[in-house]
Formats: sequence, C-alpha cells, structure tokens
Amino acid sequence: MNILLVTRNFPPLLGGMERLNQYLLQELEREYDAYLVGPKGANTHVAHPERVIACPSTPVSVFLIHAAVKAVRSARRYRPCLIIAGSGVNALPAWLAAKASGTPWVVYLHGLDLVVDNILYQQIFLPIIRRADAWLVNSHATARLAIAAGLTANRLSILHPGVAIPETLPSNDDVRAWRKQHSFGNRPLLLSVGRLTKRKGLREFVLHALPTILVTHPKALLVVVGEEPHAALTSATIGINALRKAAYQTGTQESLKILGNLSDEELGLAYRAASVLVFPVLDIPNDVEGFGMVAIEAAAHGLPTVAFAVGGVPDAIGNGCSGCLIPPGDYPGMAKKSN
Repeated sequence: MNILLVTRNFPPLLGGMERLNQYLLQELEREYDAYLVGPKGANTHVAHPERVIACPSTPVSVFLIHAAVKAVRSARRYRPCLIIAGSGVNALPAWLAAKASGTPWVVYLHGLDLVVDNILYQQIFLPIIRRADAWLVNSHATARLAIAAGLTANRLSILHPGVAIPETLPSNDDVRAWRKQHSFGNRPLLLSVGRLTKRKGLREFVLHALPTILVTHPKALLVVVGEEPHAALTSATIGINALRKAAYQTGTQESLKILGNLSDEELGLAYRAASVLVFPVLDIPNDVEGFGMVAIEAAAHGLPTVAFAVGGVPDAIGNGCSGCLIPPGDYPGMAKKSN
C-alpha cells in the first residue's frame, strides 16, 4: 500500500515543521511505501531517495505549481491509499492530486497555517483546507483554532509531534571540545533554538529577562541557534541586528552569542552543553506557536525548557518534568526559573 506526502516543509529547508514532516515520512515508511513530493534536495534526507519527486523550493508559488503537476501524476501512477498535505500551504497540490485520483486526503495543521494574516491565503487556501476528508493538528491549541476556522470537530485528530531519542549522547570530552571551539569556557549557557521571528520573543527576553539573570549569574551566556526565516508564511522577523541592538541597550552584548544554523551533530552538542533551553514565545493573535517542537528535542537530549505557556507550547512540555511553564509575559518568573 502506498501513501503520498506532499509538502514543501521538508529538509533541506530548516524549521520545526520541516523536521516534523521528515519524522512523519520515516514512521510511514515502517508500514507503507511512502512517496514524497517535496523540495529539491529532499532525496538526501530520506531512506528511499528513489521515492522522492523533487520540486524547486523557492519561491513558494513556483513550488506549488510544480508540486500540483507532480502530485497529480504521482497519485495517478502510484494509486496511494491516502494523500497527506504536510501543512496548510500544501493543501492545494494535495487536493488536486486527490481529485485526480479519487484518493482520500488529510492536512496536517500546525497553528499558524490557520490564522496567518494573509488575505490571499485566507481566501484561497483555507477553503481548500476545509475540503479535506480529515485533519491532523499538532496540539490542543491548534485544534481550537481549527474548529474556530470552520473545520468539523469529529473529523479532526490531535497528533503531537515526536522526535527520535538519540541512541548515544555526546561525550563530556566532545562537549568540552565544542565549548573550546566557540570560546565558551565554563560559562553557564542559556540556549535558544529556532528561526528569528518576532513570535519567538527572543528580543524581549534580552530586554526584560537576561539582565536579571546576569545579576545572579554574571558569567551566563545566551547562545542563539537559528537565522531569519526565508519565504515563511509570516514576515515578522526580528533580525540579528535588532537582537544585537537589544543587547547593547541593556549592556548585555558580552553575554550574547549568535551561532546561526548548526548541523544536527553540533545542535546535539549545544543541547548537552547548555544548562537550560529558553522559549519565551509571545502571544500574538495572528502568529501563533502551534506546538514547540524544540522543547521535545531538548528533552530528548536531557535539557529542560523554561517557556511561556503560550499557544501549543503546554502540549510540548511536561511542567515540572521536562521543563517549566511560566505565565505569558512574566519576565521576572522567566528569569528566576532560567537561573
């Protein structure tokens, strides 16, 4: 039996949804012959590269045009028992493929793809999403947004993202070598991982929490892993310069280190080297955090997360177990628990 996954959100593109769809494909391959209509370069990130039908990844409109044609052809050729759109923006090619082949189809929704403030998306993509036979959502918060957007509750299922537990963790020697490579010495590390969007709240953390933390731990260092997003649904980025400016405003510039994107191996070392992952997400109505996959990735490496209880984040953190949930906007509380 075949399954067809249609998604631009897949490596080599970076982000939580991209990693989630990669894991989804891996799990599907345990039971099915799973085919992927995805971005160029995806064949190097799968177990069966011969089952990848690649499309240009940028701009998004070009991907969707190519994906629509190739998804229709693939659905007719492979006759899948199910077609999955990996996110809301991929619903168009998945829907066309489903119509062309008479195949049931579902959409995996992540929060932002229900409420994004884009007229074209709201007028074209949301009506197509509503036509799906069923929907998967990544959290209880996203489920509420889906119902508010007109999706039928009894055809909607919550499927929390998961991650692979590392078979082995980096050794202490490897962690020390990584610290030495970046001149971190023995400084306590606060880690932030994710794309530099306004929603992640990192600028506000630097302005309102980091100075308080440094009073108690003057050698603490905020290590930022991630870059500005490219061709995302929302353009609300903070920018590296804005982050550095916030650090200069608070006199914390010597306690901020921006590493950009890291390989999976280096990210594993960062998780093991850090004392805590900070996830100070902002509560923005049209730019929601649907889950918080980075928190479970950190937990898989033994690193606790301190986060604001915003959007779907509470679904990703076991409060008092894998981390600590703080009321939204409580920066003194965030600083206290991050110490």
